[in-house]
Amino acid sequence: MKIEQIYTGCLAQGAYYIESEGEAAIVDPLREVKPYVKRAKDDEAEIKYIFETHFHADFVSGHVTLSKETGAPIIYGPNANPSFEAISAQDGQEFKLGKLTIKVLHTPGHTMESTTFLLRDETGKDYAIFSGDTLFLGDVGRPDLAQKAAHMTQEELAGTLFDSLRNKIMPLADDVIVYPAHGAGSACGKNMMKETVDTLGNQKKMNYALRANMTRDEFIKEVTDGLLPPPQYFPLNVKMNKEGYEDIDTILERGTRALSPDAFEAAANETGAVVLDVRHQDEFASAHVPRSIFIGLGGSFAPWVGALIADVEQPILLVAPEGKEEETITRLSRVGFDATLGYLEGGIEAWKAAGKEVDTVKSVNADELKQKLEDKVPVFDVRKESEFNAEHIDVAKLTPLDFLNDHLSEFPEEETFYVHCAGGYRSMIAASILKSRGIHNLIDVAGGFKAIKEAGIPVTDFVCPTTLK
Repeated sequence: MKIEQIYTGCLAQGAYYIESEGEAAIVDPLREVKPYVKRAKDDEAEIKYIFETHFHADFVSGHVTLSKETGAPIIYGPNANPSFEAISAQDGQEFKLGKLTIKVLHTPGHTMESTTFLLRDETGKDYAIFSGDTLFLGDVGRPDLAQKAAHMTQEELAGTLFDSLRNKIMPLADDVIVYPAHGAGSACGKNMMKETVDTLGNQKKMNYALRANMTRDEFIKEVTDGLLPPPQYFPLNVKMNKEGYEDIDTILERGTRALSPDAFEAAANETGAVVLDVRHQDEFASAHVPRSIFIGLGGSFAPWVGALIADVEQPILLVAPEGKEEETITRLSRVGFDATLGYLEGGIEAWKAAGKEVDTVKSVNADELKQKLEDKVPVFDVRKESEFNAEHIDVAKLTPLDFLNDHLSEFPEEETFYVHCAGGYRSMIAASILKSRGIHNLIDVAGGFKAIKEAGIPVTDFVCPTTLK
């Protein structure tokens, strides 16, 4: 028996490869399927099944392409009913994989088709669960994403999730291994642990949602409390996962067109494409195409694209480091952004050589900010509310990057203001968005809050949390 977790940090997503006696199964594959095909080939194994725990909202799964390439059936739990050919398995149904058995445990609540797959070893002993978004490490799946499709309130879905956990998951033995679909950083939960694998017994001790003495009402209240609005691209990804999508090779062929500066500029003007710059934030600050948006490959790239661009059909033109064009298009396609039209050949240097206009972002270090604070300059903190509540500059105003568009009226029209995040990545994204909307009187704080603390700028340790509206 082989089990391999294939973890993608940018999405905080875990896919799984299971193999026994020359037969393999893939659980929750990513959109680019070649690694799974190669993995099976290296094992001289045949991919027999593709298991999907639910219709994912935060990424586009590779189930359709993988089934087409391998002939393996796609298996969901009950209530799935996708637009393509698939098996909607019954609760308790079993599938043989070599000497192993995979049993369907229908665990609705996160979504109504959500299913946990229980793996039994060759002796028939319960060995592991692939829990999807039903059970995370330290948390459970948020119950508000499927309200419209299920015609249920988030409280009703949370109650259903409580029943699923108590009736299907918690009765399993403590030594059963938990393999979740996501880890810390995913927007599919609130408080996930940084670890990506654990035992069910430890989760019963550590996970607030699995407290033995927890009532149904307590569970509903705690699971639904403090949920921030989901990213706007989530329903669009669900639709693609349920109805199907273009093959990634087609997307790559379309997106990897090299465009001269003149052709790039013409395409931007004619199509209304977003110019997306994925270089390092320091490179973007030094010179970039005017009104372009910075979201660097070095951070949580795909989730921020989804959260801030939102419309997966939005045409995109790329400014990327040389040799990173295909990687960028692949990572965009993971969250459903398939409309990349090409990239700037030769990058920003070619753009400047062609005599095109460039823009910059002014930046100061924390020591310079410290001096400016004596003049009571405006400071805006674009970190998350929880980060701000833990520690922030006394005079800073919270304008989280996730909700930046809701705060545009709060930025001064003429007075110079300063923007910071934790380390410099998110504040440069914010700066690019503000500049694209005609707000240029800003200065980025290099190094972010980490540098601010090191410079000895006074901070407030804690404020009572409030819920953003």
